[in-house]
Amino acid sequence: MQLTLLTLAEPNRFNIVELLKKAPRSVSEIVQALNIGQPQVSRHLRILSEAGLVRARNKAQQRIYSLEAQPFQDLDEWFDSFSILWEERLDNFEDYMLDYKRKEDV
Repeated sequence: MQLTLLTLAEPNRFNIVELLKKAPRSVSEIVQALNIGQPQVSRHLRILSEAGLVRARNKAQQRIYSLEAQPFQDLDEWFDSFSILWEERLDNFEDYMLDYKRKEDV
């Protein structure tokens, strides 16, 4: 998961993932959408692929890139662990405030 976060920290790679979130795309479509050079896009796609975030399939003369689900599911689970923590803390805070209000009402 740390590799996923480090890989996504680079803005161009993050933008590529955002594009691929909407639909699979070819390198040329990514180049056109992000207005960066083809060599840069190819390099970022290679890094994303090595990190397991994207996969490519051949379609005629093009390589079509799409997202791999598992790394993002892992991130989702990790983020969920924080929401559980905060929900517990907020529940405890709510209990504290209700007790405080009851004491003031007496």
